[in-house]
Amino acid sequence: MSQKLPPNAVVVQSALRELGAVGEVVVLPEKAPTAATAAAQLGCEVGAIANSLIFDADGEPLLVLTSGAHRVDTALIARTAGAAKVRRATPEFVRAATGQPIGGVAPVGHPAPVRTLVDNWLGKHEVVWAAGGHPLTVFPTTFEELVRITGGLAVDVE
Repeated sequence: MSQKLPPNAVVVQSALRELGAVGEVVVLPEKAPTAATAAAQLGCEVGAIANSLIFDADGEPLLVLTSGAHRVDTALIARTAGAAKVRRATPEFVRAATGQPIGGVAPVGHPAPVRTLVDNWLGKHEVVWAAGGHPLTVFPTTFEELVRITGGLAVDVE
């Protein structure tokens, strides 16, 4: 899992360093379009994968870092975020908000801070794997570190 990092992953690695995070961005052998495929490549439980989901919350980006074992209840997230309407963002909206493609959205390294909710379920895992800014990259972290580096709010998402 060691090869040259794509440009977006370099930005994420730099952001991690600036935020005092300890994990290193690594390149996976193949794309991981689902939490299950990422978990299989990393040799971890699917629940330890932090899926990065960008939502359009009343026109503003909302990042939900959810356990790969969960689905997001958008009505619950809307209430939690105080939004009238929360819906899945378009690929263009995601790219504009994060500078990163769907399938590789990292919790950090965005052009501007993105409001973030972190699934409490991730706290059940000693090591959590999050996307590294590109569909082939990930980095290890902890629930506590994810909340800290994103300035996120720990919540239930389902």
